[in-house]
Amino acid sequence: MATNGHTPLIKQNSKSTAIVAVNSLSEDNQHINPADHYGVTSDYTICVDSNNTIYSNEFIESKYIYEMNHCEVDHRKKRVEIIPRKYQYNFRTKRQVQRTGVMLVGWGGNNGTTFTGAIAANRDKITWIRKEGEQYSNYYGSLTQSTTIRIGSNNEGKEVHIPFNTILPMLHPNDIVIGGWDINGANLYEGMKRACVFDYALQEKLKPMMSQLKPLPSIYYPDFIAANQEDRANNLIPKGTKQQDLEHIRNDIRTFKKTHNLEQVIILWTANTERYVDVRPGLNQTSDEILRSIAANEDEISPSNIFACAAILENCPYINGSPQNTLVPGLIELATKHQVFIGGDDFKSGQTKLKSVLADFLVSAGLKVQSIVSYNHLGNNDGKNLSAPQQFRSKEISKSNVVDDMVGANHLLYNKKINEHPDHVVVIKYVPFVKDSKRAMDEYISSIFMNGLNTIAIHNTCEDSLLASPLIIDLVILTELMTRITYKTSDNEEYQSFEAVLSILSYLLKAPMVPPGTPVINALFKQHRCITNILSACAGIAMDTDMLLEHKTSLPKPIKLQL
Repeated sequence: MATNGHTPLIKQNSKSTAIVAVNSLSEDNQHINPADHYGVTSDYTICVDSNNTIYSNEFIESKYIYEMNHCEVDHRKKRVEIIPRKYQYNFRTKRQVQRTGVMLVGWGGNNGTTFTGAIAANRDKITWIRKEGEQYSNYYGSLTQSTTIRIGSNNEGKEVHIPFNTILPMLHPNDIVIGGWDINGANLYEGMKRACVFDYALQEKLKPMMSQLKPLPSIYYPDFIAANQEDRANNLIPKGTKQQDLEHIRNDIRTFKKTHNLEQVIILWTANTERYVDVRPGLNQTSDEILRSIAANEDEISPSNIFACAAILENCPYINGSPQNTLVPGLIELATKHQVFIGGDDFKSGQTKLKSVLADFLVSAGLKVQSIVSYNHLGNNDGKNLSAPQQFRSKEISKSNVVDDMVGANHLLYNKKINEHPDHVVVIKYVPFVKDSKRAMDEYISSIFMNGLNTIAIHNTCEDSLLASPLIIDLVILTELMTRITYKTSDNEEYQSFEAVLSILSYLLKAPMVPPGTPVINALFKQHRCITNILSACAGIAMDTDMLLEHKTSLPKPIKLQL
């Protein structure tokens, strides 16, 4: 009997002659991986010992060589010529984290109350009791607070991992000042109670603080969200023109910033999904057009257009956490002119995040995904709003495009000449009983070796707001960080910010926005590597290529390169 080096336990079944062998692992005979992992905590200081990284009281400055391959494809000769190219960047990161606030549009909803309550619970180290025993607050699900980055190996060959939030100075979620707007006037305790996300015992511990918080009046244009939301709309800005609404929101932002003595304010939409707006010449294709359209009280200007425009004009980054096409070309141009960051669209938390992993795995394994059918039902107010056809269409678009880049990258499986693509269907149903506990069911059918078929079926219970709220934390923290990072190249001696469209946030969003004319990446681990590699470059840390040649070859003596 094979035992894999371990002593088997033999158990005789009294009703059968079958013998069951169970491998037993004891402390004495466990094999220790020589390249084991070694982690440090957030109170460690990260210091890069290199002539290409300079630390001062104000900045971390790094010199970085960006290497990429330029490809010349000659179809006549059937030849691909690969030309390695190198580019030098100088990155500069301000070390002092700004005093930062976030204003949530839809603050009184499930995401807004969960985000606010969770930060308060973590900040005050609140515990509560449920049937499993005492529970402790945490930031699980947050990229910045609960994940690590591999930065290299130590002398014993152990991989060294550091907390994500130590690679560069980052805002701590406990320090975020929170405010916002909502079309419903309930205080945040009432909103939290209505959401049914937190355990009751935790809600009661948060009650004294949450009951003191009340959203500012918001904008309500009934044509853009479902008619079933009308009964919630009791906390509205006095009816006026859209230009007056814009000025009202700008004044709210200025007041919030001044009242709390903030250096940075980020505006984030976590309110109802709107229908798509028309995009057409004369309406919203340039910055001048959208400003004129607001002034002219154009019907096709949505509430989210107003909030985004107000944020940009107040030099505040704007993040669209819903699937509608808020950030039309005119707003992108306006953000670029004002050098203000914008990002979107739609939080990527459960079913779609899994899809961006599984589709990438299947196509990368050479399996031809033929059909993806995604069904989900939920009972929160988001589900109620999405029961209207126009609002559902916005969500359907953001959920459906997530596999496009993975399919497009493999022309051996999918014929581009006939635009071959998997059948992809998305269904969303409103079932009030399940509340915020969304059920997602997916079926993936793939053609495999010799035209066989493989079917994968997944049932996923997504606690919607408990998955989305950590994304809001990460979006705020990474956006604040990016406002402190600048770069220069040999072509431009002046330090400048990254592109206004923050595509580095793609990991957190279903339908990631990118600067015009650049590729959209949906594959989750490519998005993750993008974030970690850019931040590593800014810190002066060499890219982690996962080659681990030190364990596969005789490693030569290191050489020091100075740029």
